[in-house]
Amino acid sequence: MTLLVVGSVAYDSIKTNSEQRTDVLGGSASYFSIASSYFTNVKLIAVVGNDFKRKDVDLFNSHSVDLSGLEIKTGETFRWSGMYGKDVNIRQTLSTNLNVFSDFSPKLNLSHVESPYLFLANIDPEIQLDVLNQMQRQPKLTALDTMNFWIEGSKASLLKIIRKVDMLFIDSNEALSLTGENNIAKAAKQIQNIGPGVVIIKKGEHGAILFNQDSIFIAPAYPIDNVVDPTGAGDSFAGGFMGILAASDGDTSDINLRRATIVGSIMGSYAVQNFSVHGLNALKLADVTARYNKIWAMSKFESTGESKSLPWSQFKPHG
Repeated sequence: MTLLVVGSVAYDSIKTNSEQRTDVLGGSASYFSIASSYFTNVKLIAVVGNDFKRKDVDLFNSHSVDLSGLEIKTGETFRWSGMYGKDVNIRQTLSTNLNVFSDFSPKLNLSHVESPYLFLANIDPEIQLDVLNQMQRQPKLTALDTMNFWIEGSKASLLKIIRKVDMLFIDSNEALSLTGENNIAKAAKQIQNIGPGVVIIKKGEHGAILFNQDSIFIAPAYPIDNVVDPTGAGDSFAGGFMGILAASDGDTSDINLRRATIVGSIMGSYAVQNFSVHGLNALKLADVTARYNKIWAMSKFESTGESKSLPWSQFKPHG
């Protein structure tokens, strides 16, 4: 099954507590498409400048990402620079230069508009809405990512597109900001009332919470003792999640959504172990399976999947 992603392809310059890189491949659609390419066919829609490097085109091609929607315009590719300190959960943006991305207006071709799965990566909600309106028919699944920049500056437009999607990926602080709540569970419920039945709250190194109708699943993050570059963790998470759903023909049963959440966590864990997309670049499905099994082993606390009563007779009663 084909998964269509619309988002940004950029060059990032990143400084951490110990290293730095300049003009490395970044952007929401880059991380997402490479992460999801391990599970399903991916088509990418984005815009880059005529300075876009051939080696980066080759990298996408090596993952069989369909680049028929990658527009190359005269000018420079979108550039972002940021810095991380000792706490890698805190990121400081140093500069943002939209360049050719400033007037990005995606035009979908016939193969794009028939895609059954659509991911609207973290870009202007007006562009997200325009893309959805171009789809020939409502996709089987439409998912959306966003950030505080759009929540604070384009909330009305953002709420319009949120009402039309099936799933929303959002981090915990953004969920509180969007809803005005001070409690994650209340915020997720309010978002579900707006439109999407599935809300995935990203919590960085603390994992993620899946809210699926009335079901709640708390997924751990795979523990990494040396986080190199956390820039694309959330986009890689979404790529793994949506890749699993597309590969399973849109199976949105509760158990499959939980599997997808764990796989998303795994893809995010690989992404943060190197700069740019290089943590994702040379994986094998056996690598993903190994971490999947480790997460299962770390989080199980019963010998079977059956619910068991606590052995109350072993405990001293109160009073």
